[in-house]
Amino acid sequence: MTPLIDPFQRAINYLRVSVTDRCDFRCVYCMSENMTFLPKKELLTLEELDRMCSTFIRLGVEKLRITGGEPLVRRDIMTFFRAMTRHLDEGTLRELTLTTNGSQLERFAGDLYDAGVRRVNVSLDTLDEQKFADITRWGRLPQVLSGIDAAQKAGLRVKINAVALKGFNEDELFTMTEWCAARDMDLTFIEVMPMGDIGNEDRLGQYWKLSDLRDELSKEYTLTDLPERTGGPARYVRLEETGQKVGFITPLTHNFCESCNRVRLTCTGELFMCLGQEDNADLRSALRNHPKSDQPLEQAIRDAIALKPKGHDFDYSRQTVDGRVSRHMSHTGG
Repeated sequence: MTPLIDPFQRAINYLRVSVTDRCDFRCVYCMSENMTFLPKKELLTLEELDRMCSTFIRLGVEKLRITGGEPLVRRDIMTFFRAMTRHLDEGTLRELTLTTNGSQLERFAGDLYDAGVRRVNVSLDTLDEQKFADITRWGRLPQVLSGIDAAQKAGLRVKINAVALKGFNEDELFTMTEWCAARDMDLTFIEVMPMGDIGNEDRLGQYWKLSDLRDELSKEYTLTDLPERTGGPARYVRLEETGQKVGFITPLTHNFCESCNRVRLTCTGELFMCLGQEDNADLRSALRNHPKSDQPLEQAIRDAIALKPKGHDFDYSRQTVDGRVSRHMSHTGG
């Protein structure tokens, strides 16, 4: 079958799937505290998610990352993970991964490993219990740390994703780095992105440029740039003193779009061809209106990929939030 190639000759082999817009945290840069969530009937059922993802895999998607909201709060979500195991067994899917806030990992880590998941990304911005409670609003740090323990015990490779926030976790740069090194976990720093109305939070005030963060790291460590590229947004360095890998995701100061190999499916069946653009395609209609045939869905996917833009327009350089998109990150999936 002809693979998915976008107008700029990029092969699309990576699908990020949001399985729910709900979360048990209310992180200040991601959600407003009083979120209105989607009606259940608008969400793809677990069976529909299976059919949707299986169609993408048939069209050449080799990596599937499950996101949210918090994916592990979706009822019976392990049914979906176990369904995807067949594609791993067949060799058509190379990797099944998960991005999580860690709150439910203690409960699910073993089941995830049994379903074929080998890596998880845990979003964690601070190791200070009070600051964690402040930024997540509803979260408890000990619960997340227990989840990370359980994940490592189950055999899952854990990577920590930390959003760099000026005035919040600047003072934990070395603490976080050393903690990850001691636990043999990779660490990726992410610039805060202009997505969704989050009430009184000041995106420009939160913005900590990662080139400045990197300069701070270089005061304590010898940084060696790594050629490693996954088609994803991160640029990696090795800290020679610890041997650990540290990534930088810089959508605002370094546009990474030229090698983009991914698209994002929301929990309602919208396909976003670019995280930083509003353009999307409705795949749910093609799925639900044709229960007996996947051909209309395959065509809808191909039509959508043909519209994938060259890149996004996020820009803070003029001290305004240019390129802002209106939807919350929890809707699109992280």
